[in-house]
Amino acid sequence: MIFNSLIFIYFMVVVYTAYWSVNRLNLSYQNILLLGCSYFFYGFWDYRFLSLIILSTIVDYLCGLYLVMSKPLHKKIILVLSLVFNLGLLLYFKYAGFFIDSFISLLHFFNYSAGSKFGLNIILPVGISFYTFQTMSYTIDIYKGKLKPTKDFLSFAAFVAFFPQLVAGPIERATNLLPQILRKRKFNLKQSREGLSLILWGFFKKIIIADSLSPIVDDIFLNYQDYGGLTLFLGALYFTIQIYCDFSGYSDIAIGIAKMMGIELMLNFNFPYFSQNISQFWKRWHISLSTWFRDYLYIPLGGSRINLKRTLINMTIVFLVSGFWHGANWTFIVWGLAHAIIYLFYYLTKEKLKKVRLVFFPKIIQTVLFFILIVFTWIIFRSDTIYDAYHFISKIFTSPNFTKHLNPYNNLNSLFYLNYVVLFLVLDYIQMRRQNKNSLRLSNLFDIAFITVIILFTQIDFANSFIYFQF
Repeated sequence: MIFNSLIFIYFMVVVYTAYWSVNRLNLSYQNILLLGCSYFFYGFWDYRFLSLIILSTIVDYLCGLYLVMSKPLHKKIILVLSLVFNLGLLLYFKYAGFFIDSFISLLHFFNYSAGSKFGLNIILPVGISFYTFQTMSYTIDIYKGKLKPTKDFLSFAAFVAFFPQLVAGPIERATNLLPQILRKRKFNLKQSREGLSLILWGFFKKIIIADSLSPIVDDIFLNYQDYGGLTLFLGALYFTIQIYCDFSGYSDIAIGIAKMMGIELMLNFNFPYFSQNISQFWKRWHISLSTWFRDYLYIPLGGSRINLKRTLINMTIVFLVSGFWHGANWTFIVWGLAHAIIYLFYYLTKEKLKKVRLVFFPKIIQTVLFFILIVFTWIIFRSDTIYDAYHFISKIFTSPNFTKHLNPYNNLNSLFYLNYVVLFLVLDYIQMRRQNKNSLRLSNLFDIAFITVIILFTQIDFANSFIYFQF
């Protein structure tokens, strides 16, 4: 079940009504309903994979209980068991095929032939990258003494399967979400209004911007050999906006739904495309993932506490793992490496070049230049292969061809879609200014405008899924 579908709208109306109707009863009824709705939401896609969530829930619930009752040596064993189980699920379902295909390619490189028996066709469960990281944070925080385990299995299961953020985040910490599940929620009209505003803004980004840009992005990346450099750059620009509106749109909807149910989720995007450097960008983009890697990978590796060489190695590892987290393809790894190189250069030169940047490159120029750099890194992310990414980027600089913007086979004019980019960047800038003035909620005028645009000017494609479902 996806947010931008009629069945979900019906589902949400029923859930919201029932959820606050049982609020007069005790907490268990509210959490039973929440858990049942979450399992239905996920099982609607493929009920067979509910077993993975249930199994992961049982394993980490038991590990959490045994961690506080065990000796130090046994605690390490229990933690390792939890990590091996969760990472084992992730490695098998998400990366087994990648490793096998890479091994076969290596054999072919050395002129060895691999038979079809090596092939492996595994269905990737939606959201597995998100809920495995969420459950791992629970056991790790208990091991570090930051969190006490809960004995309430029902509430813990509801925490793991909480449907708004189950399949594409934000990746919540048990220290934030679990205590809210463990206490009774009270209806708050202001909170529901704020949630509805976020949902409308998320739908606007997904339906009006991301889905409108999707056809031209697919066309340009699929047929990049037929286009000139300017059109290819526009295609990369459109994907840059598409992926942000698609993913942050999902996060806004998820956070909004949670608000309407009396639960506050963490902010996942904070206007990343108005960043002036790579450090700001990763403090604003997919915040729940970047902070997860900071707390559970970068700092345990030693962070920046040891020496400069070790710090640079740790940063590189984090970016490579972040790239690999996104998918089983070399393009994601190279994308992570590209960001690592940019980050390391910034880290090593930020103090020396600080005065130079301020004198010769005002903040607005820094923002524009960095945004263009991010556009080029997204080409690697979006391409099917490294070969495609290389030739896509090369052609931008070697084959300008300023006149060809129309695909004669489907009448897609690449210049037309600049309207969506300008519209979104203007609205996003307005939203950023509102946040700086401590006004996170959209005005009623904006709410009405979004609803009007969606109803009157959009043909909603209910089959258009979210990009990050594949991760």
